[in-house]
Amino acid sequence: MAGVIHSAGSGGGGGSRFRRRQAFNPIADINVTPLVDVMLVLLIIFMITAPLLQVGVPVDLPKTSAQQVGGKDEPLVVSVNSKGEVFLGETPYDIPALAAKLKAVHEEKPDQRVFMRGDKAVDYGKMMEVMGVVIDSGFRQLGLLGEQAQQLGKGGGTVTPVPAPRAPQPAPQQPAPRR
Repeated sequence: MAGVIHSAGSGGGGGSRFRRRQAFNPIADINVTPLVDVMLVLLIIFMITAPLLQVGVPVDLPKTSAQQVGGKDEPLVVSVNSKGEVFLGETPYDIPALAAKLKAVHEEKPDQRVFMRGDKAVDYGKMMEVMGVVIDSGFRQLGLLGEQAQQLGKGGGTVTPVPAPRAPQPAPQQPAPRR
C-alpha cells in the first residue's frame, strides 16, 4: 500500500545518471556591497583620526567669540604651553633657535601665515616675547588661536551675566502636633 513514486525530474529514473550538465555562464556584474562596506569603515576611521592629527602640543586655549579665519595654505603654528616651553609645530625650540628657524622659513615663504597658541596659564610677557620674535622674523600675517566659547551671549561678544545666588531662606517651622 505504501510506495514511492518517482517523478521524471527527481533523478530516480534509469537515464538520469547520464544527464548532460548545463553550460557554465559567468556573471558579469560587480558586487559593490563589500566595496561600500569597506569605504564606510575607512570613512569612519578617517573621521575619528583626523581631529587627532592636529598640532599635538597640549595647550589649554582661552575662550573667544571671534569667527574662524579661513585660508588656502597650512599655516605655521607657534605654541606656548603652560610651562612656558615654545614649540613650532610639535618641535620644541628655545627663543634664539625659534628666531633662526622662523627667519629661514620667511625667506622661503614670505607670505606664510603664522598662528600662535598660548595656554591661558602662560605669562603675558612670555607670549609677547614670542610674538615679538615672530614679527621680527618678518611675518606680518599673525593670528592668535583660541577655543570657540560655548556659553557666550549674543550681544557682540559680551558674556551674559549670571544672577547672584540668593541667601538661603530659613525653612518654615511646622506647628507642633496636637495630643
